[in-house]
Amino acid sequence: MTTTTSTRPDRAAARSGRVSPDPALRKRRPLSYRQRDQIAGYIFVAPQVLGILAFVLIPLGLIGYFSVHEWNVLAGSFTFVGAENFERLFTDPELVPVLQATGVFSVGLVVFNLVLALLLAVMLNRKARAMTFYRTLFFSPVVVSLVAWTIVWGFLLQDDGGINGILQLVGIEGPNWLREGPTAMASVIIVQVFKNVGLNMVLFLAALQGVPQEIQEAARVDGANARTLFTRITVPLISPTILLTFIITIVGSLQVFAQVAVLTQGGPGISTTVLVYYLYQQAFLFGRFGYGSVLAIVLFAIVLILTVVQWQLRKKWVFYEN
Repeated sequence: MTTTTSTRPDRAAARSGRVSPDPALRKRRPLSYRQRDQIAGYIFVAPQVLGILAFVLIPLGLIGYFSVHEWNVLAGSFTFVGAENFERLFTDPELVPVLQATGVFSVGLVVFNLVLALLLAVMLNRKARAMTFYRTLFFSPVVVSLVAWTIVWGFLLQDDGGINGILQLVGIEGPNWLREGPTAMASVIIVQVFKNVGLNMVLFLAALQGVPQEIQEAARVDGANARTLFTRITVPLISPTILLTFIITIVGSLQVFAQVAVLTQGGPGISTTVLVYYLYQQAFLFGRFGYGSVLAIVLFAIVLILTVVQWQLRKKWVFYEN
């Protein structure tokens, strides 16, 4: 009689660890807290990384690629032209007036926006009745549709519009605001200032409310008047917010498009044609996508240089950087 040998390992040997259990029966080791935390972090930053890749890095690469080509959409041709588009940049007779208009608009917007926003914040930084109503009133244009806001102002600024109607009541003959060079640029600046001043006002208001009352009281005890208190105490303490709003406003001023497109279409002439609108004209109206890409590179370089310069200057006038 043949004795059959069992293939099952001895239980005692398995318990002693001399025989390895079946790998299929092993339990997967749970992730540590650090590993779970890292995975969660990657999941949370993934949308932002994908967004930057899809809407920033890839478009920048395509702009560089298109800048050395000439793309004729109607003819269906895509030709390599090398540095020809960049050479056109230095021979374009309209580029200098466009850059001048861009500079005038940016300087006017930054100055009027920041001054008005700080003035409103100082006026509304007090405990009084109806302060919440006034804060909401001045901030409300920020949440209004940009195109709708601009269209309404376009009607008001017409030759027979509401602004001139009000001026006629006091015996003043108003100009055709959107059809004369100086007034057209002033109109575009004012419309943009009123649209976004509420955002900077809220930022300044938050900064003013964060100024320590003890420092202000000590300055008053030392004999500081309201002007000295504001210029020597308040402004230095809110300088980080001033820097932030300055950067945001100047970058936004270089990207303005809808106001010019709706109000003036760059006219009269090219007096209100800023760089972004000129880029749009060259690429999408005239079909010069290669030259439009070069203008986009110029715009990117201007924004980058201004941002770097402002960031370096922070060491001289932002108080916590000293």
